[in-house]
Amino acid sequence: MWGMSRRRLRQCVDAGKVIEAIREAERASSGEIRVSVSRFFWGDAEKAAARAFDRLHMAATADRNGVLIFVVPSRRRFVVLGDAGIHARVGQAFWDDVAACMATRFARGAFTEGLVDAIRLVGERLAEHFPWAGDADSNELPDDVDYR
Repeated sequence: MWGMSRRRLRQCVDAGKVIEAIREAERASSGEIRVSVSRFFWGDAEKAAARAFDRLHMAATADRNGVLIFVVPSRRRFVVLGDAGIHARVGQAFWDDVAACMATRFARGAFTEGLVDAIRLVGERLAEHFPWAGDADSNELPDDVDYR
């Protein structure tokens, strides 16, 4: 999977299923979930995830409740980053649980299934701490899968 093309990246993740999972999770919450799928690169995945977090304006939500799931399929690596508002309420143990949920599926190359499971978990916790505010709530960030 060296030098993975955009086309190959899109084959690793079923964007339609991921987008539907995001929309379903966000229906019960004012939180925002994004997924970014990256090509192969050398370097630290956490630093790359932090750059993607900034590039995708994840901190632009009113309640600072954005969550980014950053995936590098060719390296079987991923990072889950929650903004300050959600992190203060759930703590590191929750992100570790989400990571454990994804790790088993990702190890087998089941990226879509791992993402959908993680999005469901994140959505449940967002709904608990940041319930949907009805018509006052808007979709602050796009639901599409970012391929970069």
